[in-house]
Amino acid sequence: MARCVPYQAAGWGEGELWLEAGRPVWHELPRGEAGEDRADHPLTRRLVRFFHGERVSFDDVRLDWEEETAFGRALGEALAAVPRGEVVTYGELAALAGRPGAARAAGTFCAHNRLPVFVPCHRVVSAVGLGGYGSLGADYKRRLLALEGVTGW
Repeated sequence: MARCVPYQAAGWGEGELWLEAGRPVWHELPRGEAGEDRADHPLTRRLVRFFHGERVSFDDVRLDWEEETAFGRALGEALAAVPRGEVVTYGELAALAGRPGAARAAGTFCAHNRLPVFVPCHRVVSAVGLGGYGSLGADYKRRLLALEGVTGW
């Protein structure tokens, strides 16, 4: 059974990380108001550091791909390999996952990403601009990219 581990990142708001057997299964990015940091789990402490711009790696975090199709898993793994500070287009992500021409499928995968930051969909941009970022919007995506040194969007 999954358990919720809430956290706060000052300047970003309150977020939630859902864990099952110690592995992240869902992540709600921080939003709202938070004047101070609060993190009571090793992964949420790393997330807070990430939201303060520190170079934090999540490469060692085991992700659950069981609910994904083979292509979804390939997209997630390809995206997790995109280095901090770099972006790819949806078409480039699809090609990295072995299906050139499947840009829309890559976009759908990103739109339904349940583990943002761990599977960094903010690093995927449209071929003609920034692209969206769901209910959080383009400004949130710009903030995430700026944390990683990507500007000009």
